[in-house]
Amino acid sequence: MNSLVLNSSLLYPSPFHHSSPCHRSKTRYISTFHNHCGHDLSLSCSLRPNWPFPLRSQLTCAVPSNEGVVSVINFEDLIEKDWSFLDSEESNSIEHMRKIVSAGEIDKNSRVLVSIGSEGFVDGVVDSLPCDLLLIVHDSLFVLAGIKEKYDKIKCWQGELIYVPEKWAPLDVVFLYFLPALPFTLDQVFEALANRCLPGARVVISHPQGREVLEQQRQQFPDVIISDLPDEMTLKKVASNHSFEIAQFVDDPALYIAVLKFCKAKNLD
Repeated sequence: MNSLVLNSSLLYPSPFHHSSPCHRSKTRYISTFHNHCGHDLSLSCSLRPNWPFPLRSQLTCAVPSNEGVVSVINFEDLIEKDWSFLDSEESNSIEHMRKIVSAGEIDKNSRVLVSIGSEGFVDGVVDSLPCDLLLIVHDSLFVLAGIKEKYDKIKCWQGELIYVPEKWAPLDVVFLYFLPALPFTLDQVFEALANRCLPGARVVISHPQGREVLEQQRQQFPDVIISDLPDEMTLKKVASNHSFEIAQFVDDPALYIAVLKFCKAKNLD
């Protein structure tokens, strides 16, 4: 998967606006971003009438070469996973979502990363307190496009958590909002975070409706939910190997919150 940074919001009209069916037959937007090599790219996307899911689209990326010649790369039949359930399920658990945001203890100087967050959760983070940096990491370009349209100053990175560039480090708040969608082991996740977090950083692993709903979601979305929420002993063991310790752990049937603190001292060399 290519890693893309949405760098500006040039969206018109947005596929995330609520519009009448006669205006949804074909939606087009253009967005500028950087790829992992640092090249400026322009992406033009036409969404077919059966948007949003399953999403099949045609993407055209114009890549300026050093000689000034524009190369065009077509990506056809891109299949997007269905992430709509994250927002739809949240409507019944607003109070739980607020508890998750509060667990991050965000302040105006915080540098915050949200991994696999929904638009609703991002709204909650934005509404909590201003922060120095808010970076949203997701493997869905279309989810990020909707977030970027609403909040142009937010940084968005399309790719996988353990490959997030270190240019946004150091971080002091990380929300792993939907850990069961990450295709990595806990050990890989904490190893990556240990290289990007400040001492004292808080990592919040959560599910606003707990294990019972997660199991229902697993039945409906097996291509999205590919791992589980860790139990306390497993989490403690893996986290401690990377200098994280558990500060809070709630594993109720209808709410899961695990807060971990990065305890590694600063390198004074």
